[in-house]
Amino acid sequence: MKLTKTAAFISAIVMTMSFASCREESSSQKVSGDTVSGNSTESAVEFKTTTDGSKRIKVNGADFEVGGKRLWVNGANAPWIKWNDFGGSFSFMEWNDHFRELHENGINCARVWISCNGEVGMDIDDEGHFKGATEQHWKDLAELFSIAEANQVYIMATVQSFDHYKDDEDVDDSQEKFAAWRELITDGSKTDAYINNYIIPLVEKFGSSDYFWSVDLCNEPDWVYENSECGKLDWVDLSSYYAKAAAAIHEHSDVLVTVGMGMPKYNSDKINGNKISNEYLSSLIPDGSDYNKDKAFVDFYSTHWYPWEEGSGMGNPFKQSPEEFGLDTDRPTVIGECPGTPQKMTLQEEYESAYSLGYDGVMAWKTSGQDDGNGLLDDIAPATKEIMQAHKDEVFPAGA
Repeated sequence: MKLTKTAAFISAIVMTMSFASCREESSSQKVSGDTVSGNSTESAVEFKTTTDGSKRIKVNGADFEVGGKRLWVNGANAPWIKWNDFGGSFSFMEWNDHFRELHENGINCARVWISCNGEVGMDIDDEGHFKGATEQHWKDLAELFSIAEANQVYIMATVQSFDHYKDDEDVDDSQEKFAAWRELITDGSKTDAYINNYIIPLVEKFGSSDYFWSVDLCNEPDWVYENSECGKLDWVDLSSYYAKAAAAIHEHSDVLVTVGMGMPKYNSDKINGNKISNEYLSSLIPDGSDYNKDKAFVDFYSTHWYPWEEGSGMGNPFKQSPEEFGLDTDRPTVIGECPGTPQKMTLQEEYESAYSLGYDGVMAWKTSGQDDGNGLLDDIAPATKEIMQAHKDEVFPAGA
């Protein structure tokens, strides 16, 4: 282990020991909507970064850059170690060990679900009034970002999933929060409270870290629109949240924004219409709103892909360029999920094909959590190590 990396890790440990005794400075002005004093919105957790801005991922046209050099997302999904870690069963040592393994295998970016289904770490009542996150949630995230800095792994933080809206038939409804989340997303004032009391504090607390790459506003909202078990909510409501949240994030930080679309069908004007295009998102911000419609955009696309989609006529990103796949090419595009155990090509071939075709990264599913048949780190590592060896200057442009 290099001396500089050892120093960073020691600094990360020291930071995590000081969180409980520090107070958060007053936050900047919020948009209209309910705010709550005396709760987790004014959390005692304070995060102090070890970074100085030199390693932040920025967008330059259709590329990612770090320090003026191209970065290619040699990534993977590390969604959870235990479901609902943050504010729940989070373990510093388990996450640190896992991120160390990610770095050692050439993985430079991880997609982490910081809220898996909204039932842990979130203060939301049955009517969808959102008050904030718990103190433990913020503390766990502070430790996560210190781990990311020590191990040089950028984080895409996924704040919602279709799971937030899903009625699980195997669970007593009294123990679920799906109805509350559906109410939150369909009532504009409740959406505003969520943005004020969670999204803005999230980027204000941790946005100083170069390794806070992006916020993924929802995992696969396609199923919230299509499936009865997830409410079949309208895109107007879903995308209004994305528009407002994106505008707020851009107003309050340098953190990038995306939405993890489950398939290109709703991410392409060539298929069903791009529900996160600049034009559509800005159209959902009314004139005179506290949200700036010019900042209501995603910085990059993060479309997911599984083999059944090719059979449904939605193409194959490992055979088609982003343009041929149906996506706009005015910004970076990553394949935000794909199986870690592909069927027709090896994962090494898929990562290299995506690189050659002009994608800006791949994030296979998944390196942590239970084995769901799509592989784990041992399945993904050969591909990420091969890419790192072939394109090291683009995987670690700031140095490994």
